Amino acid sequence: MPQSVPSELGPQSASPSAVGLVGKLRTTLEMINFEHSVFALPFALVGAMLAVRGWPTWRQLLWLTVAMVGARSAAMTFNRLADLKYDALNPRTRMRALPTGRLSVRFAWGFTVLSCLLLALAAYKLSPLAFKLSPLAVAVLLLYSYTKRFTLFTHLALGICDGLAPVAAWIAVRNNVSASALLLGAAVAFWVGGFDLIYACQDVEFDRQAGIHSVPQRFGVGAALVTSTMAHVVTVALLLAVVKVENLGWWALAGVLGMAALLAYEHTLVKPSDLSRLNAAFFTVNGYISLWFFITWAADLTIR
Repeated sequence: MPQSVPSELGPQSASPSAVGLVGKLRTTLEMINFEHSVFALPFALVGAMLAVRGWPTWRQLLWLTVAMVGARSAAMTFNRLADLKYDALNPRTRMRALPTGRLSVRFAWGFTVLSCLLLALAAYKLSPLAFKLSPLAVAVLLLYSYTKRFTLFTHLALGICDGLAPVAAWIAVRNNVSASALLLGAAVAFWVGGFDLIYACQDVEFDRQAGIHSVPQRFGVGAALVTSTMAHVVTVALLLAVVKVENLGWWALAGVLGMAALLAYEHTLVKPSDLSRLNAAFFTVNGYISLWFFITWAADLTIR
């Protein structure tokens, strides 16, 4: 149920501080939902596979994975730092590691910097163009956290962050960029932006009181869900465009159709009057979408 913004941070002593480097790292990974890297990594791998029309080398796969881990870890940890005052006030997030003091701001900053350096190192190991563009990638990943302060397009901004994955992967293995990579990146951007619209519906009342910009806050949950559906229709259209441009086969087409079916199912789980299954829609279904997309497109690019 919606609650008023509390006037203080709440029970900061409710959970003990993480002790030792291993404990702090474990707490940080829990804070950033590290396991949800599955959302973007498959699209990055497909971007690389499209670039070489098959499997990249093991060395490229290793450094692509390192780059993705560094990028997401930096973006998510910085997001928690940037949103600390809001997380401390929001009843849904006030028990996160930073607001409760289980993790120090200093450690989170250090983890963010190291993650950025890890991304830069991976880019350096992959290709000259990837390394040259890595500062721009870091800027986009970090600055997203402030978009909710001034624009309704914050959902698309988050999508663009994830949409960089397949584009960056193409650049990493080919040292150039193509229309196909950009189309795939745009598809990911609308996919992620669409499900972020759903996720934001649970914070409507808090966002209105705190002055945070979002489509649900401005136009209501119903409008947000309709906009999310439209974004996912665009996602499917862009993926079909990639299939056509790259002359992909039936496996890839089956991947898009299966993804469309899963997206349709996702939208049956949430209604303006009932968001009780929102977590299932956001985490479970999108995890299946990522894996299904990767399996089918990887098959199409390797079974010839």
